[in-house]
Amino acid sequence: MPPALHADELPIDSELVRRLVGRALPAYADAPVRRLPSSGSTNVLFRLGSELLVRLPRQPGGSQTISKEAAWLPLLGPSLPVAVPEVVAVLDPDCGYPERWSVVRWIEGTHPEVVGPGTAVDPRREVLATDLATFLEALRRVEVPPRAVDDPHVWSYRGDPLATMDRATRENIERCRSLDGFDLDLDAVEQVWLEAMRLPEAGRPTPCWYHGDLAAENLLVRDGALSAVLDFGGLSVGDPTVDLVVAWEVLDPAARELFRRQLGVDDASWLRGRAWALSITLMIWYYWSTMPERRARCLAVGRNVLADAGYPV
Repeated sequence: MPPALHADELPIDSELVRRLVGRALPAYADAPVRRLPSSGSTNVLFRLGSELLVRLPRQPGGSQTISKEAAWLPLLGPSLPVAVPEVVAVLDPDCGYPERWSVVRWIEGTHPEVVGPGTAVDPRREVLATDLATFLEALRRVEVPPRAVDDPHVWSYRGDPLATMDRATRENIERCRSLDGFDLDLDAVEQVWLEAMRLPEAGRPTPCWYHGDLAAENLLVRDGALSAVLDFGGLSVGDPTVDLVVAWEVLDPAARELFRRQLGVDDASWLRGRAWALSITLMIWYYWSTMPERRARCLAVGRNVLADAGYPV
């Protein structure tokens, strides 16, 4: 079994999934169950047969995001230009597992390549840039009903002003100084962050939907084009600037600029988005020894941010 990511991680394995499925979805009791190596930090993922995916929260209280997706994806999905998870069922705790869990339709595709400052230019990234901008435009256009504004689960710190992350980001810079193999210039990182903190305070935008975790591991592509956006557990209503972070993970500089132009992002908002990318990158200290693939992706994002800010990498 892969290592636990959290101190309060719930025990989850294929046998538990077979028991849960057998009791809740007897029609699938004999379907093969396979744990996916790409399970994220919030849910453990299992392929169920050829058409379904089982998602189980890793920690107590994690079913809040499961319930949120089931509540809001049916509203958002029809307005979005690419596939999103179709929730087939949300099931109750059972077999000693204390959280609600979900079954969604399997979506074919591959994750986009994470780029670095030296990655060769690929024209398909301009297609991806356009697709990502189109997705965000569509997501932001979906009307926010009053019940979403009043729902405490449809809120995240990632929709708050960037300045609210100042203390945590500085603390994470210091944590990263002690990590073996962390090869970003943390003095340069600190300077980029301080420059972002000196930006004029952003006006309060009209609250809109934002994904909250728009990263390569939550995107699927086919032939270079965006085909699906996954994991809406971070879906919230607020300032959508944080969704710009994807530009420093999967887009080269030319594609990044195309993405920015299509969204019409002003200079200050763009720099805040870049600072969000840096702040989220620094959270990798928590998973440094347990998620090597995410570690590599975060370091790539950090290098892209530093290069974009004019620092050698």
